[in-house]
Amino acid sequence: MWQKVAKFKGAEYSGLLQNFLWFWNERFWLPHNVTWADLADPAPGVEYPKAGHLLSALPLAVGIFAVRILFERFIASPCAFLLHIHAASVHWRATPNPVLEKVFTSITKCPDSRRLDGLSKQLDWDVRKIQRWFRHRRNQDKPSVLTKFCESMWRLIFYLFMFTYGICFLWKCPWMWDTHHCWYNYPYQVLTPGLYHYYVTELGFYWSLMFSQFTDIKRKDFPIMFIHHLATVSLISFSYANNMLRVGSLVMCVHDASDFLLEAAKLTNYAKYQRLCDFLFVLFAVVFFITRLVLYPLWILNTTLFESWEMIGPYPSWWLFNSLLLVLQVLHVIWSYLIAGIAYKALVRGKVGGM
Repeated sequence: MWQKVAKFKGAEYSGLLQNFLWFWNERFWLPHNVTWADLADPAPGVEYPKAGHLLSALPLAVGIFAVRILFERFIASPCAFLLHIHAASVHWRATPNPVLEKVFTSITKCPDSRRLDGLSKQLDWDVRKIQRWFRHRRNQDKPSVLTKFCESMWRLIFYLFMFTYGICFLWKCPWMWDTHHCWYNYPYQVLTPGLYHYYVTELGFYWSLMFSQFTDIKRKDFPIMFIHHLATVSLISFSYANNMLRVGSLVMCVHDASDFLLEAAKLTNYAKYQRLCDFLFVLFAVVFFITRLVLYPLWILNTTLFESWEMIGPYPSWWLFNSLLLVLQVLHVIWSYLIAGIAYKALVRGKVGGM
């Protein structure tokens, strides 16, 4: 019996090993005539990226999330109080009612007329009283301006820090000025400490956003943002695994260029500096359009699709990498449409909404 169990376990482990080897098949990840063995033992003092390095981003993500909690409590909250932003108290709270609470949490937060009539008969309440209960209950769950302010201030500081670091680092890199350097001697490109720290910190931050997205303020673009974070984490991980770090660093820098301006516009909106908010949002929209609709396709996609094709040729993970980059471009177009509508209102009506 034990021999049968051992045989079954051996077959199971063999199957897992085969699946693992299939996933890391070098014919998928690497260009033709390149193997993992070629990258395993570089010259002394030289290091290439290894997929195992990405595991360090997970504890870093937990650390970033912990720093965020401390930052929001001890730095962002005092700044909000100085600007007279406080947690608004709910003046009207819904009367505890198990039946309505079950409907609110499990079925719908905005019942239609048919359900309202049914609840009215069940509870012997007036329909208007039930509508008022649901309105008060919805208001209880709305995040306060203080919560929004602290969240945006944290993101502003982190995005600004990463963009500044990225510009300072890339300014000295040859591939910043000539994207052909992204593919010279590929994939035998040395991993420098600066590039490693840039990559792992960005990956840790986006992992922390993936964790916190389900507890943060739910906005209208939640599904799009979830796809964006998933695509970003996948892009960073895939580009690290097959040593496309040079072009990957350009992608990260382009995306960080406008994000901190959006968070700055949100902060001024919460602090009721409307004119400054409108100016910052329009500035954000201009930078967003330039970086995501001009620089990204003409600079990034041009080198990943065409220059790399000429210099190293396509291979399976090349197609996957470029597919993810094109998914990001589709998201850029969708966001640009939404941002253009808000920017138009800011210019015509003099007020930015939807933040």
